[in-house]
Amino acid sequence: MNKKVVVNDLMQKGYVYYLTEQMGKNFDIEFKPELTPKEMLELGVFGGKYMTDCKKEFPKDWFENAKFCHEKHDPKLNYFEINASQPLSVWLKNDWIYFEDPRGWFQWYCRYYMGRRIPIEDKRQIKRWKAIVRHVGAIKKFCIQGDLACRRRQRQALLHWAYDSRKI
Repeated sequence: MNKKVVVNDLMQKGYVYYLTEQMGKNFDIEFKPELTPKEMLELGVFGGKYMTDCKKEFPKDWFENAKFCHEKHDPKLNYFEINASQPLSVWLKNDWIYFEDPRGWFQWYCRYYMGRRIPIEDKRQIKRWKAIVRHVGAIKKFCIQGDLACRRRQRQALLHWAYDSRKI
């Protein structure tokens, strides 16, 4: 396979990576996201601001029904209509950003989903993804099943990490 992808967007110029797996296939055995990047964008994540300039890198159909706001982060575009994001400055301060994915976890996930593999970084991001499951436990503990008004911020944060919090 080894398809070459060249990225030229607002945050990366001339970045090159290769797709070594089929799209949506051959994930690490410990990584079982409940939502695809396309589904996440359609549901409303990151206030619609995330990846508005990345349409050339990813499949066109990912963006057909995506909820976007090019001007600003708009929490009303999120599924739970609440801000559940940390600013990029916080991510940088906490060393959560991998230099090849300057937008963070979701950019890594989109590229991983497409078929890019970086073994050491993939393990790190999957470990981070697994740690977020603690929020599922909190929702189950404090909310009646199906009460989507309960713990909306946590539910939105889980959507940002490909956990389908609508089913909890």
